[in-house]
Amino acid sequence: MTASLLTAPAADTVPLTLLTKAGLDTWLAQAAPADAAWVKRLGFKAAPGATALLPGADGQIARVLAGVAERIDIWSLAGLPGSLPSGSYIIEADLDADTATAVATGWVLATYQFTRYKKSTKEFASLVLPARADGAAVERFAKAAFLVRDLVNTPCEDMGPPQLAEAAQRLAAEFGATFNAIVGDDLLAQNYPMIHAVGRAAARAPRLIDLRWGDASHPLVALVGKGVCFDTGGLDIKPSSGMLMMKKDMGGGAHALGLARLIMEAKLPVRLRVLVPAVENAIAGNAFRPMDIIPTRKGLTVEIGNTDAEGRLVLCDALTEADSEKPALLLDFATLTGAARVALGPDLPALFSNNDELAAEILAAGTAKDDPLWRLPLWQGYRPQLDSKIADLNNAPGGGMAGAITAALYLEQFVSKDTVWAHVDLFSWNQSNRPGRPEGGEAMTLRAMFEVVAKRFGSKQ
Repeated sequence: MTASLLTAPAADTVPLTLLTKAGLDTWLAQAAPADAAWVKRLGFKAAPGATALLPGADGQIARVLAGVAERIDIWSLAGLPGSLPSGSYIIEADLDADTATAVATGWVLATYQFTRYKKSTKEFASLVLPARADGAAVERFAKAAFLVRDLVNTPCEDMGPPQLAEAAQRLAAEFGATFNAIVGDDLLAQNYPMIHAVGRAAARAPRLIDLRWGDASHPLVALVGKGVCFDTGGLDIKPSSGMLMMKKDMGGGAHALGLARLIMEAKLPVRLRVLVPAVENAIAGNAFRPMDIIPTRKGLTVEIGNTDAEGRLVLCDALTEADSEKPALLLDFATLTGAARVALGPDLPALFSNNDELAAEILAAGTAKDDPLWRLPLWQGYRPQLDSKIADLNNAPGGGMAGAITAALYLEQFVSKDTVWAHVDLFSWNQSNRPGRPEGGEAMTLRAMFEVVAKRFGSKQ
């Protein structure tokens, strides 16, 4: 069990009472007069996230009142680990299994710190695992989220294509999966020309990370993640302000590995394949250029309308390979477009799917697990925008409209019509500190996607 979760209360464990605004009056009426007077003097109104510490006769904390909304979700108590005095706390409430697991997960996620380059002395309060909570699930989700956060937070100097491959290799070794990487010019020899073209200008060679796990008799689940470890924009160079967060452009690859960790640790009865094209989109004399025409693994030719629309280029070769094995489910993750952020903001990933049933399952799981997505259409009316006069496709249509949709339509060209597929365009970043979600790299959609895979191919976890 993680240090922030305890399996049993200690002698000095402090009870934690959850109160809605409506429930506060009832509690005050039943409380000892001194406690009621103290709470009123503090001005505690049971607003969500607010706390009131009640002193005991020995000068220690006797009880904590915590304000919550009518519906308790994963973030309801996430502000407490860092705000309460260090020590252990136990929730005095009869929470159902899903709520108990969610609250415990949020508590653990709130204790994350990225300390690779700067140590921290911050101490967090610990929570006694609620009675009905699934402690194993809490551990799995925390490990997966921390993996994603660590990978995204690490700058490209220490998280370039080789290091991302090493992280995948460590994950494979932990769960007995097989690992392979196709590196440098071997990408050309094995027909991954787009991945090679995008990454060839960098000092560290591009590669395709390939992880396999599971019983060959089980249904195949394929995960593909964009692994652009840094994106200068290429010859269509970004302004300096646009590069500031580009270490996070491998967030899709991090999410594919995070979801793979969840699936493998839960031992879901699936056969898993994870493909992460890992590159740096750099500038050098051999960088690919605007208006170059480059072949893809599928055989389609692509005219380069903009070298800063590189994510869809590396993904298309990986999607073609994943699709070739006829998976029962194909999911891809990418920090793909600013257009998705303009439409939905940083917290709401855009979901695209060629299968209405799958899309409905993902959206429902996102709501149930406090891990929301929003579906945008694969609007075929915009498909002609991808046409090129001298190639099969153009990677970056002009006009500046519907950018997230046209990017998804581009990816759709590399997935068979009968393959059940979903594409997630996510931000993978918290712009500011919030309870349970510190500023920096963030895991999004993992709980929702795991729920979908578990329900489709195994028992609910």
